[in-house]
Amino acid sequence: MLHNVRSAHNVGSIFRTADAAGVSEIYLAGLTPRPTDRFGRVQKEIAKTALGAENSVPWKHVASPGVVVAKLRRAGWTIVGVEQDARARDYRRYRAKGKTLFVFGNEVRGLSRALRRECDVLIEIPMRGKKESLNISVAAGIILFRSVRT
Repeated sequence: MLHNVRSAHNVGSIFRTADAAGVSEIYLAGLTPRPTDRFGRVQKEIAKTALGAENSVPWKHVASPGVVVAKLRRAGWTIVGVEQDARARDYRRYRAKGKTLFVFGNEVRGLSRALRRECDVLIEIPMRGKKESLNISVAAGIILFRSVRT
């Protein structure tokens, strides 16, 4: 799930990575741009970076992430927020078991506190340099491919 991700280029890049990692569906929540606008027109910025993955990975737009989180939790999914937080554990120490929804937030503000509270687990990618975070599309690639490793 991408919640309030602002950049269409990031969304397209994540679609492409999701396709490569075998993601079953992407939820686009809040203000996150969609591959097609409300009139059915293709969003060129997403198409440019997704390279067709926006057509091969099913997606749904949802106004509020809480509805999806509750529905998937009832269906036995684990909800994993990707966010720097005092409660977050190193992503390398987390092993997804069963159906998992990874939740990524806004490029600047990350996941809201309310959404973090709704997650079963919080994970983060430790930073060693001077920058505090990675681009969301890079972070999504690391997390998604780590989760499908054999």
